[in-house]
Amino acid sequence: MPLDIPDVTVLRKGRANFVAIITSQQADGHVALLAVLSDRQKETVRQFLATIPARLRPTLHTVCTDMWDGSGNAVKEFAAAHEDVTLVVVIDRFHVAKPYRDGVDQLRQRDCRRLKAELPAAEYAEIEDVMWPLRKNHADLTPEERQRLRRLFGYAPALKVAYTLREELTAIFELPLTPAQARHRLLKWGAKVRRSALTCFDAFLKTLTNWLDEIVNYFAARRSSGFVEGLNNKIKTLKRRCYGITRVTPLFQRLYLDLEGYRRFA
Repeated sequence: MPLDIPDVTVLRKGRANFVAIITSQQADGHVALLAVLSDRQKETVRQFLATIPARLRPTLHTVCTDMWDGSGNAVKEFAAAHEDVTLVVVIDRFHVAKPYRDGVDQLRQRDCRRLKAELPAAEYAEIEDVMWPLRKNHADLTPEERQRLRRLFGYAPALKVAYTLREELTAIFELPLTPAQARHRLLKWGAKVRRSALTCFDAFLKTLTNWLDEIVNYFAARRSSGFVEGLNNKIKTLKRRCYGITRVTPLFQRLYLDLEGYRRFA
């Protein structure tokens, strides 16, 4: 049984009041809600794992999570404490992609501010509004968008290098690689970034070093919690429909009814 632990949402707007949504995607694709935890701290996650019945523990095989130390450490300690549990911790691909894509986006913002100050208005107008084309994968660009990016890269060669490296890393995750092959490719990519003298990937390189094993585990079974993004939208809609939910128990109850109501009671 795979677990997705935790997916985090804010319970109260304007406050750092996070709850953890724990789910499992079943063989038929159905998303089963297992728990809503009051926070995402290690002890809270550990207490939830301790409630899993002994007869179900051997069925656990994969835990897909983000790069929050609390959940990852709780899972590892739980597996170490039970001989009948063999768990593989996988960092969700979305949470890997976001920091390295954000690095390129931040470099774009800096270069565009610089170019706006340096170039005549008419010349700058030809390369502005490139945020969405730059965020797209290269294969998805239209001919007009590719032309706009070529003009931009003519003024910002470092951004072109960063964009190319981003696309190379994304391509690695699309290849049918074994974990060993993926590790080699990722380390080779990191070495290439360091030789480039770019700094926009510095934060991601630290992430890659600290979480390499868990990131590489993705390539074993291509496990991802991308489906949970749809669940996040459902939670937002549910909170609006209920004019806000401020307690964990009502959130679990309403979310469970939305996900399981027709299957259980129709």
